[in-house]
Amino acid sequence: MAADRSQTHEEALEQFILLWGEMASAWGINKTMAQIHALLYAEAEPLDTDAIMKQLDISRGNANMNLRNLLQWQLIHKVHFKGKRKDYYTAEKDVWNIVATIIRERQQREVAPIRENLNETLELFPENEELSEEERAFKKRIENFTEFLEMFERFTEALLPYINKRNLKFLKQLVKLAEMKHSITGSKQADTENE
Repeated sequence: MAADRSQTHEEALEQFILLWGEMASAWGINKTMAQIHALLYAEAEPLDTDAIMKQLDISRGNANMNLRNLLQWQLIHKVHFKGKRKDYYTAEKDVWNIVATIIRERQQREVAPIRENLNETLELFPENEELSEEERAFKKRIENFTEFLEMFERFTEALLPYINKRNLKFLKQLVKLAEMKHSITGSKQADTENE
């Protein structure tokens, strides 16, 4: 870390790390993992574990565990310098790749297991037996939920390759189209309610 930083730079770095840490729950990760990621994202040069521990005032065990998790999520990369025995780390700097990675990881870790568990729940209903009206209705609600999750997974898998700065114009048009569709259906709904 640079020793000749301005006070403004230091304050902005500290605020950025705190903000990233508070956003951690939205990412589905712990605060320390998010703060390490924020520090590595903000730093121009790779940092070793000792520098990370010192900057964030965390233990070696905590640093190592969260660095492993960040490597597993592919949000950071290990860097080796010739003649140095320590491992250094740097974060992915492209915010589009970061967001796409987080979405992919959350989908794989959260959405896919829920869908699989719901499918197992559906298997509890015997296929050849007659179900009561209440059982059929309940089964249908579970099927609707699994259909939604399957569509969500397909949607994210189809869209993720396009989430990058190169496709910003396309993404803006896609959002505009969705907003237009929403405003059209919203105004139609309002017209229907006013009749």
